[in-house]
Amino acid sequence: MRRNQQIWQYLKQHRIVSIVAGQLAVILVLGSVLLGTTLGSSVLRAFAQSPCAKGDQVYSVASGDSLGTIAARYNISWQKLASYNHIANANMIYVNDHICIPNTVAKATGTPIDLGPQMALTGSTNTFPYGQCTWWANQRYFQLHGVYVPWQTNANAWQWSSRASDYSWNVSSTPSVGSIVVLQPWVQGAYSLGHVGVVESVSNGSAVVSNMDWGGATDQVTDSQVQPGPGVSFVSL
Repeated sequence: MRRNQQIWQYLKQHRIVSIVAGQLAVILVLGSVLLGTTLGSSVLRAFAQSPCAKGDQVYSVASGDSLGTIAARYNISWQKLASYNHIANANMIYVNDHICIPNTVAKATGTPIDLGPQMALTGSTNTFPYGQCTWWANQRYFQLHGVYVPWQTNANAWQWSSRASDYSWNVSSTPSVGSIVVLQPWVQGAYSLGHVGVVESVSNGSAVVSNMDWGGATDQVTDSQVQPGPGVSFVSL
């Protein structure tokens, strides 16, 4: 017994115990990651779930979220968001994970965090169903400007104004040629999901709008007239 105590004291004095313990911890974590086990993911997620700094906003990851879409919501690049949250792999975020969204003065040191320019994002394809008003508005906007809208989820017609704001597009109450008109439900002939079209011309404050699925004309492009007012907004890049 005494012999064992002497050995233990010797190990502690020469810091061998802490070195061995540290090496074992590293081996266990790396082993779990390399084996791709649930334990490995849990360990890494536990390390990632550090408390946010004072003044930060805390975003809880929802189904369908990616680091890119979260970053776009807050007008920050996904690279900066990953760096701020110490996320090594942008694909390794999970539902209910907490992402720290930095405030302009987020850290306790008071050091300002550069969020970078607020860049509007654009889409690369038209994923809306052909024949719907959303398909036509997206397609016609691409014909006129060479870009598609970037929002694909939570994107019923009546939601386009708020989604445009999420992606740093301009939302106005005044029509301009080439902008997307967004009608809220039951406003100026829109149905329960609202309506979107594209402004083709403006005269005396009112807009001539090209549409699909307007007034029952499915799969057909028709024109209508829209007056600015409550429940009417105009979206552009």
